[in-house]
Amino acid sequence: MFDVYLNTKRDLLVVRNGLPIPLPDASGRWHKKKKVASVSEDIELAVQRQGYYLRKLTDFKKR
Repeated sequence: MFDVYLNTKRDLLVVRNGLPIPLPDASGRWHKKKKVASVSEDIELAVQRQGYYLRKLTDFKKR
């Protein structure tokens, strides 16, 4: 299971269930959105490698 967090800029942060937010300087601005049972393979691989997955909404707006 995974925890999904959003910030005020609607960026997405996914971590494994129960783990703290891995970004100590930004811990106050993330708000827990929901707990999910499954995520895409790309996100799951990133969480396994890095311990978290971070996607900035601004990356998608530029396309």
